[in-house]
Amino acid sequence: MLDPRAPGVVAADAARVAALALAEDGIADVTSRVTIAEGQHGVGVIEGRAPLVVAGQAYADAVVAACGLDPVTWSVADGDHLGTPTVLGTIRGPLRAILRAERPLLNLLQRACGIATMTRQYVDAVAGTGCRVLHTRKTTPGLRTFEVAAVLSGGGALHRTDLATTLMVKDNHWQALRASGRTIADALAEAAAGGVTGLQVEVESIEQLDEAVGAGATRLLIDNQTPETVASWAARARAVRPTLEIEATGGITLATIRAYALAGADFVSTGALTHSVAAADLGLEIR
Repeated sequence: MLDPRAPGVVAADAARVAALALAEDGIADVTSRVTIAEGQHGVGVIEGRAPLVVAGQAYADAVVAACGLDPVTWSVADGDHLGTPTVLGTIRGPLRAILRAERPLLNLLQRACGIATMTRQYVDAVAGTGCRVLHTRKTTPGLRTFEVAAVLSGGGALHRTDLATTLMVKDNHWQALRASGRTIADALAEAAAGGVTGLQVEVESIEQLDEAVGAGATRLLIDNQTPETVASWAARARAVRPTLEIEATGGITLATIRAYALAGADFVSTGALTHSVAAADLGLEIR
């Protein structure tokens, strides 16, 4: 996956996703054909019905473009935090085309805004600590760029987006190393020699922590531990390598994230931002 912040990446992905979303609805709308006169025009108003953080505008724009409509006239921008009720934007044009765009547009906006809204809650929970909130690879297949872009709109930070860009040793990799008689130092040295940067290692014990620190890991992922354990392990690791990054992960919730930030985590990652999010309450009204 390419970095959603890079020029053109989101626009290209939005066009791809919009085409897939519209294809799911088939090539004709038999209901609109018999209820809406050919050439009849209208205005569609995208409304937020509950507080939310805006995200996914490029994907909505791609849907209306694929339907032959003029761009959405937005009243808000990605990242804006809105109260309710709020008009996000308007669509003008042939009514049949507006209604063809309606459901794919809302499906994408509702999910993107839901992700951004939840992300903002996590970001707000660690305000003032310096800790950054990260997504994971627990994303909907085919929609990773879309969902990660929504996390960024909510104030989250970019984490590993694919298997090619960052080394991350996890529990199954540890097991494979042991089974082959190799060490974490062997793996990290080989990666560094090959030009890989960002040597991240997940640790589940003091023994793994000490081995990873000694092997030259640049970030430790402390998995499924209490805030107190994170604080203790972070202090132990930083006594050897003061600049070592610490990431807490595994079962961290909105209620517990601040405790992990205060324990010394530079980052907290949670799959909940993309796999357990509620859709934002949006609608499109014809006026």
